[in-house]
Amino acid sequence: MKQHLQQLFTEALEQLDINQDIDIRLERTRDTKHGDFACNLAMILAKKLHKNPRDIANSIVEKLPDNNDFIAKVEIAGPGFINIFLTKQAYHTNIDDILKLKTEYGKNQLGKDQSIMIEFVSANPTGPLHVGHGRGAAYGTALANLLQTAGFKVHKEYYVNDAGRQMDILAVSVWLRYLELCDETIEFPSNGYQGDYIWDIAANLHRNHADKFQQKSTTVFAEISPDITNGGDKELHIDGLIQRAKQLLEDDYKIVFKQALDTILDNINHDLKQFGVEYEEWFLESSLTEADKVQQTIDQLQTAGHTYKKDGALWFKATSFGDEKDRVIVRENGQFTYFASDIAYHKNKLERGFDHLINIWGADHHGYVPRVKHAMTALGYNAKQLTVLLVQFATLYRGQERLQMSTRSGEFVTLRELREEVGRDAARFFYVQRKSEQHLNFDLELAKSQTNDNPVYYIQYAYARISSVMRQLTEQGQTWQYDKTNLTSLETAHEQALLVMLSRYPEVIEMAALAYEPHQLTYYLRDLAQNFHSFYDTNKILIPDNKLRDARLSLTAAVRQVLQNGLMIIGVSTPEVM
Repeated sequence: MKQHLQQLFTEALEQLDINQDIDIRLERTRDTKHGDFACNLAMILAKKLHKNPRDIANSIVEKLPDNNDFIAKVEIAGPGFINIFLTKQAYHTNIDDILKLKTEYGKNQLGKDQSIMIEFVSANPTGPLHVGHGRGAAYGTALANLLQTAGFKVHKEYYVNDAGRQMDILAVSVWLRYLELCDETIEFPSNGYQGDYIWDIAANLHRNHADKFQQKSTTVFAEISPDITNGGDKELHIDGLIQRAKQLLEDDYKIVFKQALDTILDNINHDLKQFGVEYEEWFLESSLTEADKVQQTIDQLQTAGHTYKKDGALWFKATSFGDEKDRVIVRENGQFTYFASDIAYHKNKLERGFDHLINIWGADHHGYVPRVKHAMTALGYNAKQLTVLLVQFATLYRGQERLQMSTRSGEFVTLRELREEVGRDAARFFYVQRKSEQHLNFDLELAKSQTNDNPVYYIQYAYARISSVMRQLTEQGQTWQYDKTNLTSLETAHEQALLVMLSRYPEVIEMAALAYEPHQLTYYLRDLAQNFHSFYDTNKILIPDNKLRDARLSLTAAVRQVLQNGLMIIGVSTPEVM
């Protein structure tokens, strides 16, 4: 509907021989007394053409077609606003569009010929996904679906940090638990990973390799810097154990490392698939080092004069680009930092030809955003090609009780546990229903409730109600053909409200996609469901009057289609029976 009006205005400008490159904006009016849509095109053109905006508005209105099924009348208001009043036929035609286009309704070509890569979740494979990761997963998938609906070519990617210190800590944690299964007495490091999942990986390692990797605990801990529990430094202690494990195990260290990595990655992949999240690619950080991409990126920065050496480390001159301090990219021991790998990864992304990059990161990465953009600039890229969307933490409540979480100790609620308790639909919807940068309180009891206060239940119940009507129609031996239905009998306030609400869906898709805000869609679906429930409670559908019955059936079927389309983007199912 909005696109059709924009086309009419474009044709009017062509007739006036106005060839200004301008975005024709049409906005819904807040008060229908001033029409259905308002356009400020004349005022924008007045600045460019140096003419009175009301005169321009009059010229545009004169060129709009007199005979069309969409515009009932046009008024010029204020300094030059063009207010458009739509015909009832315009809204009736929209119902026909919905029922013919089905799942295609609402799609547009906003992002035609533009490619976007969305990287999201990308949690270090050091343990199961927890509820914090779930919000990024739900938001990332919903945003990807939304952008695809808006015509963008979307590539979803998970960046696997499989080459850093945390992975070595994981491998050592597994190996030490394995040694305990070999009857060695181990004082487990305070900085190791302590969840039950570590025992599970160690048990599988022992089943597969028996005592092949066993070493005496005295040998393992000999001359290792003491842990914090013994008055030492926990970081030096764990780093010493990592070095000792590599010395003692030699090539077998890779087997322990791979067992830990593969097990956790498989679990992450499984949990995400069960949550309705799949990727085009799982990109390994190790592939960058193996292909020498990190070193090549560092060489490029050095050649361009953006690095210097200090205290045995190599630093990136981040302050030259506005950062608060310079950043280490190669440590004193010659190892690359996470930052160095991230620079190489973003360079790799851009080399793959994506028009735009979107990273979905936790809110705690806020300070990391500028340095990545500074590095892109230093490499000669346009930092505006990268958008970083931050996702705030989710706090779990069970009624009034707040649930505590601590990832390193292993005491946390996993995404799998959340999904199994409240279901995928509720989890996906609750995660997305607020702006990603806003804190989210997730009420488990509300998510499981079958009340109107639960937005997921409320929307799905509207869909199920409509499905029930359609089943009753068949059971009564009645038929209905939407393409032969006259909608002029839809006159009640509830029917008119639904007609207008349905016509807004494509606009919501466009606005939500441009703003990267799928929560706008959840608000819309809640409002649409509310309007339908109000209509359903006051208007009987299967009535003896065939003309009115068929009109209401068409309206009802259109509501069901739009609910399905919107819920599909968010990743929520549409049950026929509830």
